[in-house]
Amino acid sequence: MYTSIMVPLDGSKLAEAILPEIEKVASCMRARLILLRVCRAHVFPGKDPTTAEVEVVREAEEYLNGIAAQLTARGLEVEVHVRYGDVAEEILTHSKRNDIDLISMSTHGRSGLNRWLLGSVAEKILRHSEKPVLLLRAEEK
Repeated sequence: MYTSIMVPLDGSKLAEAILPEIEKVASCMRARLILLRVCRAHVFPGKDPTTAEVEVVREAEEYLNGIAAQLTARGLEVEVHVRYGDVAEEILTHSKRNDIDLISMSTHGRSGLNRWLLGSVAEKILRHSEKPVLLLRAEEK
């Protein structure tokens, strides 16, 4: 039985495709959902790196808080966490350091050259996670 389910989100509709399915699982198991967003600031010349980092973290918090409010309104227990750094590494670190029973996320389902060129966060999580991983192959519309 899962009591805590982490859902990494990147701000895309594709990543959010896991939410309806995991909402069902969390409701049945009375599990707490942990919404996680890992962000990085792209700093351009003339822009203060610290200011850029603060801005992306604030935007990530606002995004997650909006989703959390919707899920909470439907009776789920939800936590919001924002981390800064490499996406796969931060997801894995967060799952190890916190009481996470399951990592659930959507995947683009890329294969071949696209996966090799773009990399796959989902594949890295699947290969290196010490926790169970639930992946949903989401369709792009």
